[in-house]
Amino acid sequence: MILYFSGTGNSEFAAKKIGNEIQDDVFNLFTKIRDRDFSDRHSDRPWVIAAPTYAWRIPRILQEWLSRTKLNGCRDLYFVMTCGGNMGNAGAYLKKLCASKDMNYMGAFEVVMPENYIALFTSPDDEEARNIISQSERRIIKAAQLIKNHETFPLPQVTVKDRLDSGIVNDIFYPLFVHAKKFYSTSGCISCGKCEKVCPLKNIRIDEGRPVWGKDCTHCMACISRC
Repeated sequence: MILYFSGTGNSEFAAKKIGNEIQDDVFNLFTKIRDRDFSDRHSDRPWVIAAPTYAWRIPRILQEWLSRTKLNGCRDLYFVMTCGGNMGNAGAYLKKLCASKDMNYMGAFEVVMPENYIALFTSPDDEEARNIISQSERRIIKAAQLIKNHETFPLPQVTVKDRLDSGIVNDIFYPLFVHAKKFYSTSGCISCGKCEKVCPLKNIRIDEGRPVWGKDCTHCMACISRC
């Protein structure tokens, strides 16, 4: 079974393509995470988690859900991580997560997608984005083939910088930068409420027709990118 969390759509794209390639069920974790539903799940086939890379690791809200949810049936767990640059040393932390759940870590597979962390970076133009997506499709198909053949993902080369990025930088980045203090709506807001609906942390409320952000934010960029 393929489980995915996706703020802007990159990981959803990867999850659905893998599901189509290996003919397996694809499930969106948005409601489970939003409602803090940690009820057991079951799959007789390998588990595949498709997720974005946040500060060179999986999103903390997904980490919590996986830590608290029992995955029954097959004990093999794959991770497919979309990113704008690289996933750093995320695999080391995912391996520990699998060990804590008594599951077999089958590796983490990096898929570069168009950059969409617009809080810090600039998104590519349309032509560049299409080229990146075209290349990513080949990577996703490769990941699907490995899963289908029940092979572990190849171990990536990890540099000292990767270890620092996924370690101390991740630890510092979240408390210092991951907040919604500077989020606001402009006069172009049409009061549709979509931002409120797509927030996985219920961090947005509509007040007099305009969105207001609270203190819970994971910088998934769903509110801005899906607006």
